[in-house]
Amino acid sequence: MLARVGGLPLRGYSQPMAEILLIAAHPDLQASRVSRALLAAVERATIAPSRLEVRDLYRLYPDYAIDVAAEQRALSQASLIVWLHPLHWYGMPALMKLWVDEVFSHGWAYGAGERALRGKQVWLVCSAGGSPESFASGGYNGHALLDFLLPQAQIARLCGMQTLPPTLIYSAHEISDEALHQQALSFVQQLLDYPDWVPSPEGSEDNLACWSLPTTASEGGGDGA
Repeated sequence: MLARVGGLPLRGYSQPMAEILLIAAHPDLQASRVSRALLAAVERATIAPSRLEVRDLYRLYPDYAIDVAAEQRALSQASLIVWLHPLHWYGMPALMKLWVDEVFSHGWAYGAGERALRGKQVWLVCSAGGSPESFASGGYNGHALLDFLLPQAQIARLCGMQTLPPTLIYSAHEISDEALHQQALSFVQQLLDYPDWVPSPEGSEDNLACWSLPTTASEGGGDGA
């Protein structure tokens, strides 16, 4: 899904503008189980470029030099923005944080100005190495997983985006191959069925930052895969 020259992706390359923009951020995708499985399922599904564009940040920007204009062009045309990443030190991976810092600029994404993301929908798909119990009250991680993902919800709220129920995948290192396969199929099906499963609007800048009741998959703390 990415243009490549000599085995390397073109910086800032963007295919024809798509309705769904999948932003993937895993610093070591070959060592991943969850992110790699979900992205492989998407690739096998051969979804039309007018429907879906995948932007793998660590492939596009191995030197962290983000093409802000290319990212903003892709975002401006999408209706649904999917954030796919593992939990890294209780937050998003470093390159995705830099992507937000640089691409969601004042006057374009929020504040006085264009507000280019207002009304768009964002679906967070996040994997974590810990089990659901480790993210329960009194568990190893001390807080629910959604507590650590509040910054993403606040980013969406500030930019006027609608937060969709997130998909949380626990025990990423231990989930069975069959359970992971089913999760990947479900992920692709939701992309294909969008927007049929989307609830009524919530999570705009007029409401408190929050994630609504998530869908979960687990088998089994810390970082995701």
